[in-house]
Amino acid sequence: MFIPLHDTNTLKHIKVQYVTISLIVINIAVWLITGPIASEQFTNAALLGFGYIPALIFDYAQLDPSLVVVPDGFTFVTYSFLHGDFMHLAMNMLFLWVFGDNVEDALGHFRYLAFYLLCAAAGALAHGLLDPASEAPLIGASGAISGVVAAYFLLHPKVRVWVLVFFRIPLPLPAAIPLAFWIGQQFFMLVVDPGSGVSWSAHVGGIVAGLVLVVILRRRDVPLFDRTIVTPRAVRHKAEPVTASQPPSSDATRSPVPWGRQTGS
Repeated sequence: MFIPLHDTNTLKHIKVQYVTISLIVINIAVWLITGPIASEQFTNAALLGFGYIPALIFDYAQLDPSLVVVPDGFTFVTYSFLHGDFMHLAMNMLFLWVFGDNVEDALGHFRYLAFYLLCAAAGALAHGLLDPASEAPLIGASGAISGVVAAYFLLHPKVRVWVLVFFRIPLPLPAAIPLAFWIGQQFFMLVVDPGSGVSWSAHVGGIVAGLVLVVILRRRDVPLFDRTIVTPRAVRHKAEPVTASQPPSSDATRSPVPWGRQTGS
C-alpha cells in the first residue's frame, strides 16, 4: 500500500488545472453537505437518491418515488461525488491532486472533464454488471480516480513520484512502480475478494476506461510513455564556460545547456 505525496512533473500545455481543482472543491462541498453538517435522515436520502444502485438500473427493485432525485441514468455519475467518511474523501482527493493535473494537461480541460465522468460511469457499470441485484448504493470517486491513475501510468511511467510506502517510508520512485503495483492490486482483489465492502470492480472498470480513453482523447502532440526531459521551473539555465577545445562564439560562451532532473522520460 502506498500514498502519493508529490510528483516532479510540470504542466506543459495549461497554466492551471482548473477542472481538477473544481472537482476537488465540489467533492469536498458535497461531503460537507451530505456528511458532517447533515442529519442522518438527509444523508441516507442523499445516498439513495444520488448513489448508484444496480438493482434499480437492472430492474430488480424500485425506489420509493419520494426518494428519487435524479433519473437512474444520472446516478452513473452522481454517485462519484458522494463519500462515506473523511478518510474515503481524503484518499480519493489526494490521488486526484497528485495525478489529475498532468492528465488534464495532456487532454485539455473539456476532454479531461469528459474523461473523468466517463471513467466514473465505467466504474459504476462494471460494479453493476458484477452484482446487478445489489440494492446497496455505490458511492465514491474511486472509479474516476482509477481512470486518472491508469492514464498517468500510460503518459508518464518514468516520472519521479514521492510516495509514502506502508504509510511511513517516503520514497521517490518512477511512477510505473507504485502505479503498476496499485493497478495490479485492484485486479487481484477483484478476483480474491469480490464481495468485500470495497467495490474492486468499480476500480477495475475505471482503470480499463482510463487506459482506453487516454489514448483516444489526449492531445495530438502528447505521446504515450513520455520520454522528454522536464526541467523544473525553478531551475535557471546557465551557460557553460568555454574550454580550450571549443571555438568561442560571438559572446565568448556556448549556447546555454539545460540542466535538471529527468522527470518525463
